[in-house]
Amino acid sequence: MRFRINRRLLAAFVLAFVGGTSVMLFILLGPPKLLAKSESPDFCASCHVMEEQHTAWRHSGAHRRIRCVDCHLPNGNSAEHYLWKSIDGMKDVVVFHTGNVPETITLSSHGEKVVQANCIKCHGEAVANMDQTRKCWGCHRQLRHKLTGTIYGTTESRGE
Repeated sequence: MRFRINRRLLAAFVLAFVGGTSVMLFILLGPPKLLAKSESPDFCASCHVMEEQHTAWRHSGAHRRIRCVDCHLPNGNSAEHYLWKSIDGMKDVVVFHTGNVPETITLSSHGEKVVQANCIKCHGEAVANMDQTRKCWGCHRQLRHKLTGTIYGTTESRGE
């Protein structure tokens, strides 16, 4: 029994593979600092939807010294970091260009786990004897970008 290979399907697969590999190599080895630029807070703020979060981050005290990706992407290993950077980045592009941007931008359940893990990673010594199942931003409400610079308890800070 002979298997017939659909030449068009094979050509499409080869073309997609070569194209994908070319794009990846361009991003990794292409214009100097392209990858580094995409990890900067200014890059995150380049989408006008994120302006409010970027402004809040700039006024967030000690955390304004770190980048968005330090909190919002897994930082355990490079492969996981860049995989989720690609996934989250493509989701953001699709949501923005389809006009489906939510009124209030919130973390996904995966995003919450990542942010929580990164809080614990950076502040491990300080939280070693605490209940680490509680969300850090439950007590540290000012870390939620919308509440930065507000006094919790006001109607605006509660989102009402």
